[in-house]
Amino acid sequence: MNVIFMGPPGAGKGTQAEKIVSEFQIPHISTGDAFRLAMSQGTPLGIEAKGYVDKGLLVPDEITNGIVRERLAQQDCEKGFLLDGFPRTIAQADALGEIVQSLNKKIEHVINLKVDRSFLLARLTGRRICKSCGATYHVIFNPPKQSDICDKCSGELYQRSDDTEEKVGTRLDEYTNKTAPLLDYYNKREILREVNGEQDIHAVTQQISSLLRGLAE
Repeated sequence: MNVIFMGPPGAGKGTQAEKIVSEFQIPHISTGDAFRLAMSQGTPLGIEAKGYVDKGLLVPDEITNGIVRERLAQQDCEKGFLLDGFPRTIAQADALGEIVQSLNKKIEHVINLKVDRSFLLARLTGRRICKSCGATYHVIFNPPKQSDICDKCSGELYQRSDDTEEKVGTRLDEYTNKTAPLLDYYNKREILREVNGEQDIHAVTQQISSLLRGLAE
């Protein structure tokens, strides 16, 4: 079973991916993980990628696609894989199609976690972190007993600069402009499945699992 997880920042892709790969016993592959593996193994592409990462630059598609190809060719992907964070653009989706075809595989399911923008803003901007011990809270979903005070050490809670409404809005806009067109791309190929990501975590997991099990039969 070869699956792609899609959805905007904060939709819960990482959380759901962990649960699904555990149930179906397939590897969870993100581009970040693939980069780190290639760099730790010292592969030619890994060395090239490291040069860009060390300079704080984006890794070019040519190298990214090559690293993804190497990762999907490994033995643990023989029974399937779950891709998270790749592809991000139509060009990468085209490259992925060529990669899986060259490996005698195909993308079977694209699961899109659908979450409203206002819900995402509330989820992403509500995070608070303790300056002293690093404990994480959320003003709506996991609030501290006392406002702005850590339950564990009484340290001061703060909001990361990346979690402000302006920064989060920019991330969501980037997703909409660059990645959301992939939904139409995969919908035309009749492999896109949408799941309501605003449900309880367990309900989302159950829906995805039932969907994949039904499609696998």
